[in-house]
Amino acid sequence: MPINFSAIDFETANSNSASACSVGLIRVREGVVVDRQYWLIKPPEAFAAFLPWNIKIHGITPEQVEFAESWEQQLPRLLDFLGDDIVVAHNAGFDMGVIKGACAATIQPTPKLRYLCSVQVARKTYELPSYKLPSAAAAAGFREFSHHDALADAEASAAIISDAAGRHGVDDLDALAKATKLSIKRLVATPLKL
Repeated sequence: MPINFSAIDFETANSNSASACSVGLIRVREGVVVDRQYWLIKPPEAFAAFLPWNIKIHGITPEQVEFAESWEQQLPRLLDFLGDDIVVAHNAGFDMGVIKGACAATIQPTPKLRYLCSVQVARKTYELPSYKLPSAAAAAGFREFSHHDALADAEASAAIISDAAGRHGVDDLDALAKATKLSIKRLVATPLKL
């Protein structure tokens, strides 16, 4: 299906959403991946502790991000990649939470992105015992990827959305949301509690 969007995935240094340590970005045009970007991120100092559990999951260490650019340095590049696209992510609440948390921690304006969750789309598209990314991606025909690598996870999420669009016979994300009885959400900043 001729569907256009971008997909995103973050890995974090610890359980705080502000601790982004890598991002994977996929751009889809007319149902085909046309661009891939991946980079490491140096988490904000207050949230820079890497927990052993997180390292075990994604394999990124503090030494690897020591000379990476910070969130505030990389945010313009990330937003330039996304442009005006609707953004998709698997468990989008987590990834949008990373953007909000990292922006709040670095005193950056939260971008007003529109987004759709591929977990929710998968639940409305496939009959599966689990809707975790490897299972949902396999149902979409995207198998054998390096789960918890941000770029591979973003591409898996993109595959789910592209496949779901075809199954629902739609050619844009607004129509996919309507066909699956979901809504395109908008990322907004969480007000600070004083």
